[in-house]
Amino acid sequence: METLFGPYGVEWLNLLVRWLHLITGIAWIGASFYFVWLDNSIRPPKPGSPLAKKGVMGELWAVHGGGFYNPQKYLVAPDELPADLHWFKWEAYATWLSGFAMLFIVYYFNASAMMIDKNVADLSSVQAVAVGLGTLAGGWMVYDTLCKTALAEKPAVLGTVMFVLIVGAAYVLTHTLSGRAAYIHVGAMIGTMMVGNVLFVIIPGQRKLVDAMAKGQSPDPVYGKRAKVRSVHNNYFTLPVLLIMISNHYAMTYSHAYSWLVLAAIMAAGVLIRHFFNLRHAGKVSPAFPIAGVILLAGVAVAIAPAPRKAVAAPATVAATVAATVAATVDADGHAAAPAAQASLSSVQQVVTQRCASCHSASPTQAGFASAPGGVMLDTEAQVKQHAAKIYQRAVQNKDMPLANMTHMTDAERQLIGTWFETSAN
Repeated sequence: METLFGPYGVEWLNLLVRWLHLITGIAWIGASFYFVWLDNSIRPPKPGSPLAKKGVMGELWAVHGGGFYNPQKYLVAPDELPADLHWFKWEAYATWLSGFAMLFIVYYFNASAMMIDKNVADLSSVQAVAVGLGTLAGGWMVYDTLCKTALAEKPAVLGTVMFVLIVGAAYVLTHTLSGRAAYIHVGAMIGTMMVGNVLFVIIPGQRKLVDAMAKGQSPDPVYGKRAKVRSVHNNYFTLPVLLIMISNHYAMTYSHAYSWLVLAAIMAAGVLIRHFFNLRHAGKVSPAFPIAGVILLAGVAVAIAPAPRKAVAAPATVAATVAATVAATVDADGHAAAPAAQASLSSVQQVVTQRCASCHSASPTQAGFASAPGGVMLDTEAQVKQHAAKIYQRAVQNKDMPLANMTHMTDAERQLIGTWFETSAN
């Protein structure tokens, strides 16, 4: 039973909460995409028709799952309050709550490993968590305040201002927290804006409409308009948030020297692509938007591509080259020993054992890890050779591993791994 209250139990908690987050996120995003599509796709009824007379502003016929559907949208509200009215809110609330729980499980409970990079900023765990929580709260307050100004009447201007502020937050976070933590907190900040829209604007506005009808009063259309604006904002926020949710799998983005700019470009591409679909649903096909998005993504891929390493010597002369330039082994205290005779698998294994295997092992010794991240174990030479390409990418090209360089892998050791991979691993 003790195992269930240690790192192993935390991993199960991580799995179950992550699963819940994925399920509720699909439900929330699916509903958001559907209703924006519906708003853009409905067509007004003919003037003087029964639908027009009862206040319907648009309707749509659709077929799905073997049945026909005829959704209708009223200009403000129907004449009578329906007895059975469905609300879309718990999808949003559950997504944010499960996401917030994941922040605690993955990042805040293990802030020293997951949030702090001493090469970026020398923070304590408490300071790192405070930065994270402050980002969520501060992001919502700034966004909500801007939405209540005259900018609300200028969607393009407000969107541009928000994009600049989000990129600014990304810049600050990538210069304060580790790359992964910075990215995830940009996403969590945007997700907090989205759920704040639902909790503080959309649902309260809908309640005012329903309450007015229940009292026999004419609902004020302003509440519906405000809710619609925030709903559209959420729609454009979605693709950037989804990108950030999966970004921890792609170190070439968050480990780049200009990771904040990389994130800005990819988010901009997502917004452009989302805008294309929103216009298309309204009957306007503008291929320039997705083309621009694809070009932007391609440009990022080219810009952040790892620079080719300097040509290494032919295998026959590798020994002399490495002996002159690379500290290949480390002693029991972690100090560089005499230069190696060659970049051999055994010398690489010594480095990996000391710098990587505290996490990537069948029995991790690093606090907070019950199993090897990603299932990658590096206990034996065979396993090191099996995962040679991953080791090379993460330790030599991206240099994001070891995590926050907690085990202090040196440049000489990275060079050893690179030389071995390029001359012997394959």
